[in-house]
Amino acid sequence: MATKKNPMEKYWFGKQAPEHAAGWYEFYRSVSKEGVLDKKTKELIAVAAGVLCRCEHCVHAHANDALRAGASKREIAEAIMVANQTASGSHLFWTDLYEDLLGEADEE
Repeated sequence: MATKKNPMEKYWFGKQAPEHAAGWYEFYRSVSKEGVLDKKTKELIAVAAGVLCRCEHCVHAHANDALRAGASKREIAEAIMVANQTASGSHLFWTDLYEDLLGEADEE
């Protein structure tokens, strides 16, 4: 019986830590399978997450996978904009630090 080749072996970390890379790949495959969320939805989420993580490889790979899963370019663009809208809001509302540092807002 032929041993199935691990696709992670072509990457640096796959060569240096093959057991961990193989484990990560199994996790990736498990989460990527269609479940409660369909493949297109999962890929749109993955594109948005890739944008927020600033992972060019992730955005490229998941955008292509989203297209293959039936997403339009406009849907991908909107997913990217939702990610950016969420990220920009998080900078404003993530903490009370501004008030802690600067005190109450000035009255107009």
